[in-house]
Amino acid sequence: MPRRDDGTFVKRRPGAPAGFYPVEAAGLSWLARAAQEHGGVAVPRVLRVDETRIVLPRLEELPATVPVATEFGLRLAAMHSAGAPWFGAPPEGWEGDGFIGPLPMAHVHDPALPSALHWGLFFAEHRILPFARMAYERGTLSVADARTVERVCERLAAGDPDLTGPQEPPARIHGDLWSGNVLWTKYGAVLIDPAAHGGHRETDLAMLELFGLPWLERVMDSYQECWPLACGWRERRLIHQLHPLLVHAVLFGPSYGARAGQVARRFVRG
Repeated sequence: MPRRDDGTFVKRRPGAPAGFYPVEAAGLSWLARAAQEHGGVAVPRVLRVDETRIVLPRLEELPATVPVATEFGLRLAAMHSAGAPWFGAPPEGWEGDGFIGPLPMAHVHDPALPSALHWGLFFAEHRILPFARMAYERGTLSVADARTVERVCERLAAGDPDLTGPQEPPARIHGDLWSGNVLWTKYGAVLIDPAAHGGHRETDLAMLELFGLPWLERVMDSYQECWPLACGWRERRLIHQLHPLLVHAVLFGPSYGARAGQVARRFVRG
């Protein structure tokens, strides 16, 4: 993100596909509404956006502290509780699909579809399987691991409670919440680069753990104080981590595909 002397950052990506920056702006606006109306996590204000760039305020980063991590956990729970109309719903005001990093990521546009109503089906059909196929086609997910992932998706699609947990309403999630997208600033934690959509709140939390976050235990403790997670969430973290592992397999190679296969094997019976 290039730094400018006027106090802004301008993000550009050569050859960015249509909608790449507008959907990010829509996601930021949707999360900003959660901050304003529900006390959710802060996000940068979009100053300008078009098909070639997005312009945001420049934020100076500071070291993470326990008080800021504590507040982040509370605000993350509030952001999630702001909700979404259905699973896979795009950010309000956006009618197309989205992206995670540089990769296309589908939204669910018909709220009457079964995948809009059942998280396990949504996560299998629209998050795990598309990226497993991409990784397989690029040679970064083996045949055996791809088949294992498919078997896990069968359990998810069937609503196996060991994988999905108890039914919860769709949460308003960041969607790409690794530690690099959490900025620690004088204003508290600020989230950037969302792949925002209606999802399961455990997805954001699992990604924070997958790639590490300063004071994560304190974040989780304060989150739980605000909105306790359902029993079994620790075991389900790996299911939610399958998606980012497969995204990384597509982008960064077979070591992530092998990790995804290891995770999937833990959830295959027989």
